[in-house]
Amino acid sequence: MKFIATTRNLHGTGASRRLRHQNKVPGIVYGGEGKPVSIEIDHNPLIHALRVEAFHSSILEMELDGSPERVLLRDVQWHPFKQQIRHIDFQRVSTGKAIHIFVPFHFINAELSPAVKLSGALINHPMVDVEISCLPRHLPEFIAIDLSEIKLGDSIHLSDVIFPEGVTPVPRGKENPLVVTATMPAIAGASEDEEVAAEPTEAAPVVPAVKPTADKK
Repeated sequence: MKFIATTRNLHGTGASRRLRHQNKVPGIVYGGEGKPVSIEIDHNPLIHALRVEAFHSSILEMELDGSPERVLLRDVQWHPFKQQIRHIDFQRVSTGKAIHIFVPFHFINAELSPAVKLSGALINHPMVDVEISCLPRHLPEFIAIDLSEIKLGDSIHLSDVIFPEGVTPVPRGKENPLVVTATMPAIAGASEDEEVAAEPTEAAPVVPAVKPTADKK
């Protein structure tokens, strides 16, 4: 994906505020062979680009003052309650240097699986993306996980996922986190006590009713 940026010569809070009033976003590009450079980008095209999944997980072609730069999106700061980008960071990409980046999982063919077709199971996704390490030429836009064979009660962990050649996952926290499960959906409004009450039980003995009588004086 391509976008246009220009060098920003004025710095500071006041200069950034004036940029935003002009419908522009202050930012920075850093890393690689060059020095950090302050930039500005038109707000409206940028906010539309940020709605595209690939903008977050692909190598981007930034045209900076007419010269091409290959970059990765690293950080976006948003206004607390407005749909307004306050600041944006990009990192230059070096051809022979490995990069670390989060890419999304794409879960496919769940509707064809025995879990869904035969059992009516619910497919849960505890993980929706994963951090990977790879050279820029190996960077995938997403990692596809085929769910066509998953059955009720099955689970998929990170070690079960097939990654493209040259791509290595970088797990955080748990060494082998859970990615997918196939479980039966809970019945809305049913509590544990209600489920126990619904189970058949032995009949209780019948106790005849006794009519209360008045106390004798």
